[in-house]
Amino acid sequence: MRLLLVEDDDHVAAALSAVLAKHGFAVTHARNGEEALQAVLPAAHGERPSYGVILLDLGLPDQDGYQVCGRIRKLTATPVIMVTARADVRSRIHGLNLGADDYVVKPYDTGELLARIHAVSRRNAGGDEAGSAGDGAALRLGSVVIELPTRRVSVDGTPVQLTRKEFDLLALLAQRPGVVFRREQIISEVWRTNWEGTGRTLEVHVASLRSKLAMPALIETVRGVGYRLVAPAA
Repeated sequence: MRLLLVEDDDHVAAALSAVLAKHGFAVTHARNGEEALQAVLPAAHGERPSYGVILLDLGLPDQDGYQVCGRIRKLTATPVIMVTARADVRSRIHGLNLGADDYVVKPYDTGELLARIHAVSRRNAGGDEAGSAGDGAALRLGSVVIELPTRRVSVDGTPVQLTRKEFDLLALLAQRPGVVFRREQIISEVWRTNWEGTGRTLEVHVASLRSKLAMPALIETVRGVGYRLVAPAA
């Protein structure tokens, strides 16, 4: 797999590239936001093989990492994993809103990073299968409309932009309103992994969905079990 590593610290990049190479990754190193965008641009136009994953450090010298993520997302649907020292939920939600697929908080364990890389790459290669059952159908839950074939969501007729995993999570819960989905089940179906570390990512995606849809009560937390979708009144 080709991986784009966006990291301004050459020592960190060299060490990480060596580890990634041992695990079968062909790494391209970009030292700042502009280099990252230049690396992505040709692939976006089909001029070279696309990257399987983009590993994006937010602390870049030339521009804000969030801005780089937003620009990358306009060029390609390649999964983006943010690497950040900002551990608060609000910062993570902001990253997801810009199109990031996952995040890793510094300092991180290399095994955790590799697990997340494999998880997002498997999910991307799987063609976004979660939430795709019932092709040709649209799920209507009050003012919320979820179009499964086109992967579009609207509230009161207004389109809502969701990331791949946000859509998959919402579609999964919406197919069985009122039914409690266990956390392990959601992680297995949406992230295609049973790795326990994904649990925190699930919480952030749920929070992001509540914020984007402006419906905090739409997804109910069932303490100690998981989540369920509470269908709003028509």
